Amino acid sequence: MRSLISSVAALLAGAAFFSAHAADGASYTMADYGRVVKIDIHLHLHNPAPAFMAAAQRQKFKVLTINVDYPDFPPLDDQQRVAIQLKKQFPQDVAWVASFPVDGSDQPAWLPATRQRVAAAMKAGAVGVKVWKNIGMSLRGGDGKLVMIDDARFALLFDDFAKQGIPLLGHQGEPHNCWLPLEQMTVNNDREYFKAHPQYHMALHPEMPSWEAQMAARDRMVAAHPGLRFVGVHLASLERDVDELAAFLDRFPNAVVDVAARIGQLQYQSQQDRERVRRFFIKYQDRVLYGSDMSQAPDQDGAALAKEAEDVWRMHWRYFNTADSFKVSDLDKPVKGLALPKAVVDKLYHLNAERTFPGAWSGKR
Repeated sequence: MRSLISSVAALLAGAAFFSAHAADGASYTMADYGRVVKIDIHLHLHNPAPAFMAAAQRQKFKVLTINVDYPDFPPLDDQQRVAIQLKKQFPQDVAWVASFPVDGSDQPAWLPATRQRVAAAMKAGAVGVKVWKNIGMSLRGGDGKLVMIDDARFALLFDDFAKQGIPLLGHQGEPHNCWLPLEQMTVNNDREYFKAHPQYHMALHPEMPSWEAQMAARDRMVAAHPGLRFVGVHLASLERDVDELAAFLDRFPNAVVDVAARIGQLQYQSQQDRERVRRFFIKYQDRVLYGSDMSQAPDQDGAALAKEAEDVWRMHWRYFNTADSFKVSDLDKPVKGLALPKAVVDKLYHLNAERTFPGAWSGKR
């Protein structure tokens, strides 16, 4: 008996040692890129032709294509039709997220119509629902004031999602850079975009809600629905500081985040303190999902998008998996990769997505 107890104790001690030292595990290399299963959980595919997905399959990528209530995208019905077609063609490699229009959300008929729309989308195979920054930044009530994400008109709908286990993907606000002068922005793509689109540059529009107000409204909504499975896309718009993001994840244990379109801000922080960023990914390895936020126009050739995607995907893989120092377009100086352990990368690139959206890529939905 004593030897059995000693053996069990030794096993437990070994397990504890392995857990404590998991962060020291070996990393993948660029040679592993084409061998490891990966999921991009933040794409917007608007063309059902198979060329893009065929290229993604060759690179071991599965995808989540997200419908968005965004006027620059096709109408929501068209987005959903394409998503369903892609899912039928690639049942084990494509999953999709639905959305709903918010215009008229102050009218009595909106809630029952939206409930019906969401139910039909879930029946058709959707694995979640997306809300966009038009809530908080453009949708206005009858009094002319902006409607925030914690407005009472959405509460019953989000209650439905919590009860039914439907993940809510939330894009609230914009990068913190949006509220800064151009010369204070941290990444080139934000500086270039807001210089070309001053109407969206919040530093020029003090009459609009602050970044802090957007984040507070989102946090109030998540707190009011503790059973809600919340996915904060774009690092929950907390991309400027991994410590702020960590505090959000600590406060909301049902929340996860994706890195889509915010990897440049992570790389900027890596230039300041690489180990702080690396420690964040290791500590919160169960809470972060990989995504790119690439979009396809309805008339864009899938092969052309695939070539663009491979360049982006490989650059991101290099950042998360190697210790190389290399140049990226978002920054003027080189960034050194994080060389995350394989176990962390597996979670980032597919295991967390599979847990967040159960059965999404099983081919059975």
